[in-house]
Amino acid sequence: MYGLAVWGLIASARYAIDPPRAVVPPAPHIETTDRAAEGYASLFARRYLSWNANEPEAYSHELEPFLGASTNAAGGVQLPRSGSQQVQWTQVVQSREVKAGEHVYTVAAQTDRSGLLYLTVSVIRQASGSLALAGYPAFVGAPASSALDNVTEHFKEVEEPALQIVVKRALRNYLDASASDLAADLTSEAQISLPGIELNLLSVSQLRWLPGHSSVFAVLSASDSRGATYTLDYELDVSHVQGRWEISAIQMNPDT
Repeated sequence: MYGLAVWGLIASARYAIDPPRAVVPPAPHIETTDRAAEGYASLFARRYLSWNANEPEAYSHELEPFLGASTNAAGGVQLPRSGSQQVQWTQVVQSREVKAGEHVYTVAAQTDRSGLLYLTVSVIRQASGSLALAGYPAFVGAPASSALDNVTEHFKEVEEPALQIVVKRALRNYLDASASDLAADLTSEAQISLPGIELNLLSVSQLRWLPGHSSVFAVLSASDSRGATYTLDYELDVSHVQGRWEISAIQMNPDT
């Protein structure tokens, strides 16, 4: 008994001097989106790939904000003796975070000379908050892709005639920008932004329930005023209100 008492005093003293500390797991790293850095990478790619062999100084001047006024202001590029190239558009299509504050962006650039190119651009946000290149760019291949696949074909078809009628009518009024007619099929809280092109609904080939049975997926055919036809798909949020079906959203929420 005396031994147990002494052991208890020793244990109490140990906990008083060095109490146990809870083991806190490290916080998971969450990759952040830096729109300014994406734009910086996209602008650099546009200027890097746009050149005129007869104006090398102008090319260096365009890259100077990214590289500084150094002897290597052309970013390690030696232009050919003749010819030119212009970038028609750029788009960031992939992002990889190397470490906090540093991203490698894959930029797709459509050029008039070399066609569609993919360029990786490393961008770092410095301690001051300003953006800078973290190294030379690199030409790479396109991100992996595959053919269009109908991922909703295993979902249950909408068999309720009343819902079919409401969805088709709402899509017809939505596509041809008939806001007043569309309002008759909307819930009181619905916020709808009409498309910028007016289309004529030709047919709805698929109408299926999405998981949860609060949304439906429609595949349709529509034409524009010039006669071009499009196959499109839309997701619609639906509600059964006082014995009738109403639409609360079509494809997107303009408020978010």
